[in-house]
Parts: sequence; structure tokens; C-alpha cells
Amino acid sequence: MFELKNKNKHTIAFYNLENFFDTKDDPHTLDDDFTPKGFKKWSTSKFRKKVKKIGKTISQIGFEESKRPPALIGIAEVENKEVIKALLKSKSLRDEEYDFVHFDSPDERGIDTALIYHSEHFKVLGSEILPLLVEDDDGNRDFTRDILYVNGKLNDEEIHVFVNHWPSRRDGADETSYKRIKAAETVLQKLDRLNVDLPNIIVMGDFNDDPNSESIQTLMGSGRFINPMQKLLSPVSGSANYKGKWSLFDQILVSHTFLNYEPGTHSFEKAKIFAPKFLTEWKGKYKGNPFRTFVGRKYLGGYSDHFPVFVIVEKN
Repeated sequence: MFELKNKNKHTIAFYNLENFFDTKDDPHTLDDDFTPKGFKKWSTSKFRKKVKKIGKTISQIGFEESKRPPALIGIAEVENKEVIKALLKSKSLRDEEYDFVHFDSPDERGIDTALIYHSEHFKVLGSEILPLLVEDDDGNRDFTRDILYVNGKLNDEEIHVFVNHWPSRRDGADETSYKRIKAAETVLQKLDRLNVDLPNIIVMGDFNDDPNSESIQTLMGSGRFINPMQKLLSPVSGSANYKGKWSLFDQILVSHTFLNYEPGTHSFEKAKIFAPKFLTEWKGKYKGNPFRTFVGRKYLGGYSDHFPVFVIVEKN
């Protein structure tokens, strides 16, 4: 009976994979650190361990709620198609009907976003990249990650998915906020061009901003979305931790259309941060923080410096 009760629940997730690089040197990007002779001494065995760990994690996101692996997983910080293919061949994922959408972006480090989807539940109708056109202080283009847009059918209901990894705060949160506001505006401009009445929209990503930041509020100000992640950020919980402070840069926003209960549609049920014990530091000063792959050049052998986030939707 329990399985029957959950048969219409589906997980939609987002996961920043923390520098998911292969070991080869790409002469066109700044990936030298992640090579066998580079700063991180990145080897085939370390890469394979990471593949195994990330595959295990993805297979379990939302499983307690939906009793199946995720239908959609947006991912960030992936170097290329080859690392995604390796991930989908991992022991935990290879028996699932997963495929993916990915484009190379102009990011200087060569990291991109992608959307992994379960072919049994999702069919791609179209996809494209939305270039993020922002400039640095000198007026030169700041080459950063494109926004990935995918149009498809989730269990026969058409949806529009945006996978984001917005510009970092490396040069200061306030100093770089205009870039993330521009990213929000880029998403909204695409929605304005869609020409669809009340589209089903999912905007997910590592926004490098919290729910109350101006960039996220720019999205919310459009009146299109609810942000179920808003209540998940607290002084003792978030998706990443920097110098003892929790943040919730990883979020999934859904359109108001996910609040209806008409037959054939999907209804939002809940939002969560996926932080089981195996994804955390078990002891010491950083107990409870994400168990990451590296701290500086020190190899820890963990999963990622971010926890995945997910929402559960139910097919009516």
C-alpha cells in the first residue's frame, strides 16, 4: 500500500557537484589545477571515487518521499559531456533510463550546467543556452556560465526548466550583485518571449545569493513564482557553509501553476535540503557541514561543498 500511495510522487533536484572535472588538460580553459600534475594532483582514481559518490547521492535524493530516483536533476560545476556520461554509468545510476542536456559555456574555468532527466518520466521538446551578458569593472565581457533552458514534458505535462549557476561573490557580494540581478532579468526576458499563457516553470540553480537577495527578489517580483526554499535557511541549516555561516544559494523556484490540483497536472508538495549523515563531516570543527572533495589543495575525498536541494511534486 505504501508503494501505491507514492506512485505519483516525483523528485526534482539541483546539485552543485563542486569542480566535477576529468583529468585531461583542456588548453582553452583554466582547468590546469584538475590534472595529475596540477595544484590539486587530480588523478583517475580520485575522479572515479567522485563519480561513485555523486552517483550514489543522486540515486537517493528524494527517495524517501517518492520511492524512486529523481525525475529531473539540474547539476552545476561539470566540465563537459564526458564527466556526465561517466556519472550516468556509475553503479548507482547505470540501470536507470537517464539522459541529459548539456552545452559548453564560455566560463573561463570551463564549468557548465546540465539537466539530467529520467526518460521514463521526461521528454525533451527543445533546449537552448541563454548567454549571460555582463561586464567587469573595466567594461570587458565577464565570461561566465550560460543559463540552460529546457522545454519538455514531465509525465505528459509541458514544463519549462531553467538551470542556473550565477556569477560568484568572489569580488564581494555587493560589488558583484549586479551580475546576478542581470541573470534574473535574463530568465524573465526569456519567459516574456515564450508566448505561453501560465506556463509551468521551474527555475533551479546555485544562485550565489540567498532567498532574500535582490536577484532572487527580482524573480519573485515578477509575480510568477513561489520560493518554497525560503523557510529552509536558518542559522543552523542551509545548502553550504562558509566560515561558520550557512547560506542557501541552492534553490528551486516553481511557478504558481504547481499549486493547482487539476487532473494531469503536477502539484508542489514539499521542498527540502538533502543532507543525510553520509554527505556531512562527521566530527570536529566542521561537523554537520558538507563533506567536500577538497579544502584548498588538501584532498578530503568527500562529495561536494554543497548539499543537494529538491522539491517533491505529485501528478494529479
